[in-house]
Order: sequence, then C-alpha cells, then structure tokens
Amino acid sequence: MAGKLTLILGGVRSGKSAYAQKLVEQRNAPVLFVATADIGGDEEMQVRVNAHRVVRPQHWQTLEASRNVGKVVGSLNTQARIILLDCLTVLAGNVVSHLLEPITSQAAELAISNEIDGILATYNIGEMDWFIISNEVGMGIVPPYPLGRVYRDALGRANQRLAAEANEVIFMIAGLPMKLKG
Repeated sequence: MAGKLTLILGGVRSGKSAYAQKLVEQRNAPVLFVATADIGGDEEMQVRVNAHRVVRPQHWQTLEASRNVGKVVGSLNTQARIILLDCLTVLAGNVVSHLLEPITSQAAELAISNEIDGILATYNIGEMDWFIISNEVGMGIVPPYPLGRVYRDALGRANQRLAAEANEVIFMIAGLPMKLKG
C-alpha cells in the first residue's frame, strides 16, 4: 500500500523547500532527500545548492538524481520512510535539456510525463510518504522565447497530474502555506 503523496507548489523563493523540510522533520522518520540539480558549471546553481545543503539535516540520506528519479529511488535499498524530492522544476528542466532540437511541446510533455510515470510507479509500489516540491510557473511572465513556453506548459501539466494523484497539495506564497487539497 502506497504512503501519502504531498505536492508543495509555489513561486521562486516562496518558502517551498523550507516548509517541506519543516513538515518532514516533524515526522521524525528516516528521510531520503532527492536532489535533482545538475550543477554542471553553473556557479549560481552551485550557490543555491550549497545554501540548501547547509540547512538540510546531516542525518538525512541524500541522493543526487538529475533524471530517472523513480527508477533510481526504486533501485535503492534504503531504510527511508519519507522521500523528499526537491524539485520537480529542475528535474523537468533536466529532462527537456536532453531532448533533440528542435524541442516540440509534444516531445517535452512526453519526456516529462515519462519521468512522472516513473516517480508514480515507484511511489505506488512502496510504503513511503513522498513530498514533491515544484514551482508554479503559470502565474508569472510569459517566456519571450518558444522553448521557455514549451517548458512552462509541460511543467504546468506535470504539476496538474501530480496534484490529481496527491493526497495533499499545498501552495506556498510569501512563506505562508495554503492548503489546496487534503
């Protein structure tokens, strides 16, 4: 029997990660933190990742997985009772960046949907509670270039799909949680 799935949405710097970490810490159970960032040579991303590492409890197990998260988590022999995936936004970007150009809406949505399939398959066969963080990208500026719009639309549909499957959905704004579901 699958555990509970919680989706935490919000804009950039809305407090998603800090809130998710607080919720998970309150559970007092072994945690697998899934970090999706593929830093490469991106110095700004390295600074962000380092800031997250500093505030993350040292006793949490960390898995760095930039793609195929469901498959990788499913292959682990872990004692974790909670999976905290931070974040789907970056994971979706990783998935789209590996597509052949020109990247179409259909290709991006299929690739991200396949990633979501893997996550949900692993979630559904386990007993762990999952907390997935993602950005709500549909409330901001419309990207001025086609690939940005393709990515925004594909991530928006992925968020909708996860929200439909989730037991609980929380929307963060200015550090404040708003319960949307559950």
